[in-house]
Amino acid sequence: MAIIVTGSSGLLGTALVEALREQGRQVVRLVRRAPQGVDESFWNPAEGLIDRGALEGAEAVVHLAGAGIGDHRWTGTRRREILRSRVEGTRTLVTALTELDRKPEALLSASGIHYYGDTGDRIVDESGAKGTGFLTDVVARWEAETEPAAAAGIRVATLRTALVLSRSGGSMARMLPIFRMGLGAPLGSGRQYWSWITIDDWVNAVQHILKSPDISTPITGPVNLTSPEPVTNREFTKCLGKALKRPTMPLAVPGFALTMALGGFAEEGVLTGPRAVPGRLLDTGYVFRHNRLDAAFSAVI
Repeated sequence: MAIIVTGSSGLLGTALVEALREQGRQVVRLVRRAPQGVDESFWNPAEGLIDRGALEGAEAVVHLAGAGIGDHRWTGTRRREILRSRVEGTRTLVTALTELDRKPEALLSASGIHYYGDTGDRIVDESGAKGTGFLTDVVARWEAETEPAAAAGIRVATLRTALVLSRSGGSMARMLPIFRMGLGAPLGSGRQYWSWITIDDWVNAVQHILKSPDISTPITGPVNLTSPEPVTNREFTKCLGKALKRPTMPLAVPGFALTMALGGFAEEGVLTGPRAVPGRLLDTGYVFRHNRLDAAFSAVI
């Protein structure tokens, strides 16, 4: 049986598909262009179109599609696209899954640790309450779209993903050139927590969740995909500079400058954040390859 993956051309989807195929798993990628082989199938979430034949009898679905939150300044149009892409895509997929004769065993749907908002120094696991802010509301509505799948008997897990460390793309790829020039600096107060996870641990954790019916407690509901040791932005900055053997700037980048450059994303995704830990993963026996940030940077860089 196949594993269906949306968002397969992104950083996370590319790594996951490669890992699954290396293990001999059959993977079908849902794409928004004309399929180029038997391992691809068409969908258009904005128009509610999807090839249900590709979903019929699938083992599981991993849904990762959604507009990036940190690659463009947050205008009103961009905010609407961030929300629309997640709600419409998930709704299109879940509606199709619930109407299948042979439903998949599991749906793993992307999400974010932004659900918790800014928790300051307070540690939060999956039992934490919803915070406040635009991203918090986006995550809540995004996850709510998976509820019909769970009601139809599909095991649903929502992947509340932290900052992913990878040299292949994402935020890390944008930071490395700046730090290599010796221009890395704390952002804002530097006291805000940044939860993080390496790309290797993210892929392995997703596979752990896929296999969870084989362990004593099948994994359902929200799952924090983050390392057990979140750090402050100031600690993150020092550690990355040390890993690259480059100095970092003694003065922080002012918060107002980041807000001018990035808009609302600076306030909700850079200057604040949750101190999130992976309660569900640890409780179900997942063993992290990279617990410490210095080891993680060594592996990534």
